[in-house]
Amino acid sequence: MSPYVEAIRKNLDLTQNKTLKVLIYEAFRKTIILGEIPAGARINEKEFSEVLNISRTPIRYAMTQLVKEQLVEHVPRVGIVVKGISIKDAYEIYDIRKALDTMATIKAMESMTEADFVELKELLEYGEQLNKEDKVEEVLKNFSDFNAFIYEKSQMPRLKSIVLNLQAYLVYFRDIAIRSSNRRDQALKEHWLIYRGMKTNNVEQITLITHEHLERSLKFILTEMERRKID
Repeated sequence: MSPYVEAIRKNLDLTQNKTLKVLIYEAFRKTIILGEIPAGARINEKEFSEVLNISRTPIRYAMTQLVKEQLVEHVPRVGIVVKGISIKDAYEIYDIRKALDTMATIKAMESMTEADFVELKELLEYGEQLNKEDKVEEVLKNFSDFNAFIYEKSQMPRLKSIVLNLQAYLVYFRDIAIRSSNRRDQALKEHWLIYRGMKTNNVEQITLITHEHLERSLKFILTEMERRKID
C-alpha cells in the first residue's frame, strides 16, 4: 500500500461536521501542502478509493478543486500529478502578504473606534493568558482572531478574501511554527507592537513591524519546508 494513503488517512478528520467530499478535499490539500505527498507523485484514485473504503466521487471532487488551486495538475495519458507548494511559492505569498497585511492594518486603524481598540487590547491580553497556560490550540485560534479582527475593521472585503486565500496555503506550516513556544512569545510581542502603532497612528511603525512579523513567520515556515525536503 502506498504511504501516501496513510498520510491522507492521518489528515482526514471525520469528527468535523462537514460533507465527506469536503473532508477528503481538505485532507488531500493539507497532505499535499505539507509535502507528505511530494511534487511529481501521481494520485491513483482507485487505490485511495479502495483503501479508504469510499467511492471515487469525493476523490474526484478533491482533485477538481486542487487543479483549480494549482496544487495538482492533469497530465494527459498519466493522470493527476502533484505540484504542491514550493519554497519559491512561499516567498511569493509572503511578499504579497506584506503589502496586503500592511494595507489592511492601516485601513483598520483609520476606521476603528475607541471601543474597537479596547476590544483588540482585550483580545491580546487573552492571548497572553492562554500562552502562559500553554494552551497551544487556543493560542492558534487567538492569533487567527487577531488577524480576522483587523481584516474585518479594514472594511475591505475583497482584500480580506485575497489575504485569507493566500494565508490558507501556508496555514499548516504557520501552525507548526506557532507551536514553538519561542515563536509564540515573539509573535505576541509583535502583535502588541502592531496594536501600539495603530493606537498612535504610526504608519511607519505598523509597516516596519508587520513586515518583520511576516519575515519571522516565513523563516519558521522555510525551516520546516526544508526539513520536509520541499523544494
